[in-house]
Amino acid sequence: MGSGQRSNRILVRGAEQALDQFKYEIAREIGLQPPADGYWGDYPARQCGAMGGHMVRRMIQDAELRLAQGTVFPGGMGGGGYGYTR
Repeated sequence: MGSGQRSNRILVRGAEQALDQFKYEIAREIGLQPPADGYWGDYPARQCGAMGGHMVRRMIQDAELRLAQGTVFPGGMGGGGYGYTR
């Protein structure tokens, strides 16, 4: 997560690395070259917003799939979620 994000917290310890990897995967899928140093500040807000939108869509798709398969417990992701909240 960006160092300037103070209101967003990772709920699951160790999820930050998985979320960063997920962010890089989505960036490549939409045609963005992830920065080698991890600093996204030079990218336009439109591109970063598109990447965030794709991340949310993918997380919702994953949650819907888990619900359909019965692998999500009511009120949570059953330990298989991304661990991110606002």
